[in-house]
Amino acid sequence: MSTTTKAERHMLTDAELDAVAATHHPQLGTLPKEELVDLVRRVRAYRDKASDVSRQRRREHRGKAEQRGAGPAPSEAGTLRKKQVLAAALKRLNQQMARLDRLERRSGQGEIARRALAMKRANQVRRHPDAGRTAHHGMRSLPSERDSVQVDPREVGRVSQFVKSAQAARDS
Repeated sequence: MSTTTKAERHMLTDAELDAVAATHHPQLGTLPKEELVDLVRRVRAYRDKASDVSRQRRREHRGKAEQRGAGPAPSEAGTLRKKQVLAAALKRLNQQMARLDRLERRSGQGEIARRALAMKRANQVRRHPDAGRTAHHGMRSLPSERDSVQVDPREVGRVSQFVKSAQAARDS
């Protein structure tokens, strides 16, 4: 579920809002990779903090943890929504990082392919071996290692049919 920017303004602090605003479409595409890495780090820290606060409030409501404030802890619904907004921003950032990595890798693969083609073309020099059997000195004939007697396929079918008929006669 997406959240409107107006709702984001209500939920987030100024620093968090600046970080999340940079993850939306027009600004996200213009950021260089170094700034993206820094932004991922900040948004992840904000998300982790919201997650910790939400977890602590749930524990206080269940009675598993001491109350931190003077009164009872408020509901964790607001911090849960805040965490969802920050998680969505982090997801957008991770997608942009993956997109940039794919672009870098694609150009790297092209360079590797060009270098391999150049190596292949440079290695197309014809080489003649000095030793071994070659047509230049005449080849020694090698006798065939296959059986000289070949079985007629009709004979194979005749024998298998004979065995099948004999088995049927024995069974009945």
